[in-house]
Amino acid sequence: MNEVTVRDVHASYGPRKVLHGLTAVVPGARLTAVVGANGAGKSSLLNVIAGVLAPTAGSVTNPCRPAYVTQHSEVSGALPITVRATVAMGRWAHRGPWRRLSTKDKAVIDECLERLDITSIADRRLGALSGGQRQRALVAQGLAQQSGLLLLDEPAAGLDLRARTLIDEALDAVRSEGVTIMRVTHDLAVADQADHCLLLRNGHLVAEGPPRSVLTPDRVAEAWGVPRVG
Repeated sequence: MNEVTVRDVHASYGPRKVLHGLTAVVPGARLTAVVGANGAGKSSLLNVIAGVLAPTAGSVTNPCRPAYVTQHSEVSGALPITVRATVAMGRWAHRGPWRRLSTKDKAVIDECLERLDITSIADRRLGALSGGQRQRALVAQGLAQQSGLLLLDEPAAGLDLRARTLIDEALDAVRSEGVTIMRVTHDLAVADQADHCLLLRNGHLVAEGPPRSVLTPDRVAEAWGVPRVG
C-alpha cells in the first residue's frame, strides 16, 4: 500500500549534517505531515526520499518513483513556459520529454488543471502568475505524474485562503484514491488534519504517530527548542 520506510538514515550537505540516524515509517494511502522548526531536517528528509539527496548511511524503501512538488519560490519566474506546458511536464515520467502526448496524457493534464481550478489560465506564462496560481500549477504537475507517492515541500506557505483550500481539496481527493502523501508544513493546524505526523528537531525524529498524540504542548516546545510555559 505504498508505505515508505526510512531506516537509520544519515544525510549531509557537504560537511553540514542534516539527518542523524532517522528511522520512521510513512503509512500507505495516508497523508503524513512532516513538522518542525527551521533547520529541523524536513526538506532534507523529502530530498532523501525523492532521491535528490543521497544518504551517507541507512536506507529508504520506496514503493514507487515519487512525484516531488517544490515551493513556487524555487521556480524561476523568467521561464518562458505556460501553465499547461508546466503541468504537461508531469507526464514526462510516462512518455519521455520529447514524445507527443497521447489522448490519455491530455485527459490527465485537463483533469489536473481542473482540480486546481487553473484551466482558465492554462495558456498564461508561469512567470506572469501570482504565487498562489504558480503553486497550484506545480501541484497540478505533481498530480499529473500519477505516482503512488506524492511529496510536497510547504505547498501552501504564504498563499491566500482560496489557493490553500484548492490544494487541500486536491490532496484529499488523491489520498482517497490511494496515493501516499508526505507534506512538509510549519502550520500545526494543517498538521493536525493529517492522518500521521513526523515531528523533527535538528535532524532527529522527536515523535511519530497520529497528530494528536505527537503534537502535544511538551513535544512541540521541545521540537522548537523553547521552554514550556505553564
